Amino acid sequence: MPRDPRAYLWDVRVAVTDIQGFVAGLDLSAYVASALVHSAVERKFEIIGEALNQLAKLDPVLAARVPRLPEIVAFRNQLIHGYAAIAHERVWATIQTALPTLGSAVQDLLTEFGED
Repeated sequence: MPRDPRAYLWDVRVAVTDIQGFVAGLDLSAYVASALVHSAVERKFEIIGEALNQLAKLDPVLAARVPRLPEIVAFRNQLIHGYAAIAHERVWATIQTALPTLGSAVQDLLTEFGED
């Protein structure tokens, strides 16, 4: 039985919230200095990318409403397959610029479905 497409949106929402909590109060240098934090953040980005990849397969119409979905999945792939060359500055920039937009878009979709 296929998973409910909303479950992937929930997974993304939780991962976004977790990342924001992990980096709260940090600046780039503190982020880079903490292997624990940047490892946790990278794992949550992997979950976001995989959840959106699965959503795109299950419900392409819904997935198309997630801004920059192909870029997010590609970022996930880079984190997993290019782990040796991860630029912490790029991850940090993604947290600062793209993550809030993704979080808002996913929350809007969940609200539209009556999910809080």
